Amino acid sequence: MAHVEVNEISVAEVTVRSPRPRSLLASIEALLGMLVEIPAATLVVAEIIILFAGVIARYVLHQPLIWSDELASMLFLWLAMLGAAVAFRRSEHMRMTAVIGSAGPAMRVYLDVVATCAALAFLLLIVRPAYDYAYEESFITTPALQISNTWRAAALPVGVGLMALFSLLRLARTGDIKVLLAAVLSVAVLVGLFWLAQPWLRPLGNINLVIFFVGVAGFCVFAGVPIAFGFGLAIFGYLALTTRTPLMVLVGRMDEGMSHLILLSVPLFVFLGLLIEMTGMARAMVAFLASLLGHVRGGLHYVLVGAMYLVSGISGSKAADMAAVAPVLFPEMKQRGAKPGDLVALLAATGAQTETIPPSLVLITIGSVTGVSISALFTGGLLPGVVLAITLSALVWWRYRDEDLSHVTRARGSEVAKTFVIALPAVALPFVIRYAVVEGIATATEVSTIGIVYSFVIGLLIYRRFDWQRLMPMLIETAALSGAILLIIGTATGMAWGLTQSGFSRALAGAMTGLPGGSASFIAVSIVAFTILGSVLEGIPAIVLFGPLLFPIARAVGVHEVHYAMIIILAMGIGLFAPPFGVGYYAACAIGRVDPAQGIRPIWGYLLALMVGLVIVAIFPWISIGFL
Repeated sequence: MAHVEVNEISVAEVTVRSPRPRSLLASIEALLGMLVEIPAATLVVAEIIILFAGVIARYVLHQPLIWSDELASMLFLWLAMLGAAVAFRRSEHMRMTAVIGSAGPAMRVYLDVVATCAALAFLLLIVRPAYDYAYEESFITTPALQISNTWRAAALPVGVGLMALFSLLRLARTGDIKVLLAAVLSVAVLVGLFWLAQPWLRPLGNINLVIFFVGVAGFCVFAGVPIAFGFGLAIFGYLALTTRTPLMVLVGRMDEGMSHLILLSVPLFVFLGLLIEMTGMARAMVAFLASLLGHVRGGLHYVLVGAMYLVSGISGSKAADMAAVAPVLFPEMKQRGAKPGDLVALLAATGAQTETIPPSLVLITIGSVTGVSISALFTGGLLPGVVLAITLSALVWWRYRDEDLSHVTRARGSEVAKTFVIALPAVALPFVIRYAVVEGIATATEVSTIGIVYSFVIGLLIYRRFDWQRLMPMLIETAALSGAILLIIGTATGMAWGLTQSGFSRALAGAMTGLPGGSASFIAVSIVAFTILGSVLEGIPAIVLFGPLLFPIARAVGVHEVHYAMIIILAMGIGLFAPPFGVGYYAACAIGRVDPAQGIRPIWGYLLALMVGLVIVAIFPWISIGFL
């Protein structure tokens, strides 16, 4: 899920006292940003070409390129770190803004500067271990290309350094020197206090887990510090102040989390989703569904549910999914008398409903951190989405059973057939992607490159809506969103490793397996926990942090891992789109251009329908695992 900033005032918007320095700093930042964005966009293109060449060599020429995966993996870490730097400059790292959004303008500006200072603190603390890690990797030679692994590992200190430089430039552009000094002093004092408390922290044992992973991480998240840096500060503080673990190990765990081969599909599916929207394929899908159901009561609401099911999961961003569907449907729905608040409420609900629809990046992330089969997750994710679509549609039927359709003309059979023929190439793509992965024809990474080439061809030859000018911004957006996601996965992997090394996972396993009621109690506790985590952390960070801990427990109490995956994904989705904290709800409001207050009341009914669907999925495991 892409970060949605609800703040009205950002650090960059604070009035500066001297326009000339600001202009110079802005020019320097813009030049540096361009020097990072162009290589990041180029790396996205390079990944697509290398991986597609590997697909052609393997499946067409039957002569696999033994070096293609290794080169793609090396470039991938550079893409992740440069993308994270681009996201940092553009303020697109995921962060929780519900608390600071309710603060006054002055406090909001102060907290924004504090968030930048906190991120800078983590970057400065980690840059030396990152350099040491890259140096140590120089003694390793890659098996296929026979080059030093430093060429890959150097991405870590370079990316950290670039983000630190962007932090300093942002702070230098802060107009109010008092706010800047107060924020710098606040962060410096907190870091200093923790450093001085080191002799008292070490004897506390596992109480330090609460202090750092709940206290520090929670405080950072609620204060608006980007989630990746909040996690980073928590795990760095825990390892540096309470253990004797070399900090280079933390960088290694971050590298491991960000470099998993399965995650190569993340930027490719993000770019594929942007292509589908740009080429008009999403619009064609919606037009077909509207011609089919537009004449029935609540018909366009059913179309919204169905269109999100088809489009969802491909882009990797729920905001992108909603932005592809809502502008096509909302004007006509408003003309039919639908209230704007109800529209954004249903849009947000469909975002939660479709979290399990493959090729969802949450599914790919679960597979990468828990070892669950990607094809099994893709198979298991289809029916739970249908169940929640049915419960949502039941509520739509009840709310719109008396809708006045006297002014609506039913589409003729020829019109429906025409829109179907136009939409067929677009409608086929999601099913081809899912079929190829589920049947084992291609991996998620391979099929994403095939989807990109397919969308290029369809957009150019059939829909003829290919906007070449949008290509570069799309590539940069892909790099930024991918970098933001992957940096969270990296720091969350470090936290998960710290929890495991502390023995917490064993204690948690003992407590969860000992719950009265067995698997039913375990599932109920998981639903509550992940609904809360989804509203605070979003899906991917929560999965990376707690997935490795909880999936072994699920197996121990007799819950199928695919069934459990569907339960926690849907629970997180409900939390993600539930006000007042769920950032997904505010994304829906921003896309629909509706005041969030208007959707608060109607969304509770949809959330209740989603919860009913989730309970049905939890009670009947066959819905998730019946076709495995």
